[in-house]
Amino acid sequence: MADYIGAIDQGTTSTRFIVFDRSGKIICAAQKEHKQMYPGPGWVEHEPGEIWRRTQEVIAGAMQQKGIRSKDLAAIGITNQRETTILWNRKTGEPAANALVWQDTRTDDFVEEFSRDGGQDRFRAKTGLPLATYFSGLKIRWLLSNIPGLREKAEAGEILFGNVDTFLVWKLTGGPDGGIHATDATNASRTQLMNLETLSWDAEILAAFGIPAQILPQIRSSSEIYGEARLAPIEGVPIAGILGDQQAALVGQACFEKGEAKNTYGTGCFLLMNTGEKPVRSDFGLLTTVAYKLGEAPATYALEGSVAITGALVQWMRDNLGLIEKSSDIEDLARRVNDNGGVYFVPAFSGLYAPYWKANARGVIAGLTRYANKGHLARAVLEAAALQVREVVEAMEKDSKIELDVLRVDGGMIMNELLMQFQSDILDRPVVRPAEKETTALGACYAAGLAVGYFKDIAELRANWAVDHTWNPRMDGATREKIYRFWKKAVARSFDWAE
Repeated sequence: MADYIGAIDQGTTSTRFIVFDRSGKIICAAQKEHKQMYPGPGWVEHEPGEIWRRTQEVIAGAMQQKGIRSKDLAAIGITNQRETTILWNRKTGEPAANALVWQDTRTDDFVEEFSRDGGQDRFRAKTGLPLATYFSGLKIRWLLSNIPGLREKAEAGEILFGNVDTFLVWKLTGGPDGGIHATDATNASRTQLMNLETLSWDAEILAAFGIPAQILPQIRSSSEIYGEARLAPIEGVPIAGILGDQQAALVGQACFEKGEAKNTYGTGCFLLMNTGEKPVRSDFGLLTTVAYKLGEAPATYALEGSVAITGALVQWMRDNLGLIEKSSDIEDLARRVNDNGGVYFVPAFSGLYAPYWKANARGVIAGLTRYANKGHLARAVLEAAALQVREVVEAMEKDSKIELDVLRVDGGMIMNELLMQFQSDILDRPVVRPAEKETTALGACYAAGLAVGYFKDIAELRANWAVDHTWNPRMDGATREKIYRFWKKAVARSFDWAE
């Protein structure tokens, strides 16, 4: 048996390749960012060719660090930014257009159009998802409707669709020369085109959205051998795991029992709770999604609270306002003040996701006085992440009838001690950071390793999980509820801004 498992972690802002050993420890890693394009208000795009180049570069870069060869890798797993939509030519591999990123809101007219007949929850019973700009299905419809000649090519079988996982699997396994066109059930569940019960594409929704079935990938489990890589330096290595990034973090955090949950702080925030082998329908603004499907075992489902903008707000402070030089500077700036000075920042840059699902909301800074300074603004930016998470936690507890006793956290922002303490304070419960912080890539490693027998079972994976740090609440109840009350007022000010 080879010594290691590789994981491709293709995220919203960068691509990484990480090599893990059997204990879940990182052996080597490489990371490269890719360009974010904003061609219009609310429009967000990536260049698929650049993502593919970055993927190749980080694989080569990581393996060179330790002299790792293809024979040293038992398998490779893939985890990816979900919902980001790519259409490409089956024969040439050339993208039909830039990828429409999950944050992109250009499909808001379609959301309104389809909501007129049956409301925003028109397809929720089948898909677990409300009509929203977030998901892939309406992004496909937009591309087919707005790129001249593309619909005709799609109907003729010349075009393939995939989220980033599908695009990379196809490229890695040969591309135009026999590439595997597949996705897993977690990514398929984010298209709004898959029936949650049957784990198959839904003909009624495809017809309603005007999407030809022949462009869609085959839906497979999250842990199986899809094909072998045909790319140096990983030629011959099985591609054996696929998980959407948030589901991968759930697996990486070893949340295999019903009621276990994790929250990932990245570009956005995503709280997932394992709900077992039956989908739990949400009455409080959450999403019902596939958590994972390991080989032939039945699918496990999750409730998800999706927050669009958290880490991206820190980047906005850095790139658009120039108030900090690097993202990590936000904590030092926020520590210059003792509280938020009455300032609240609702980052509804692309509308509000859970639990509101208001596409016409827009960003609001409320409570400004002459007293406020950039330290207060920095603090409001960090607190916005934690306050949005509290709203999602409350909704999740109502839907699941399970009270969270502890919140497991991962993602880039968990190194921010001020944020993690405030998160514990505003939730009034412990927040736990795991010893291995790269849980998203680790989840992809676990899925691939299970498929090839590198890992025996999920008990072995659970044994790898360990605590690095725990934050306990220190805020008094009156202060906690006052902050939350004003947050709710600020959120209400963001509603119905866009027309």
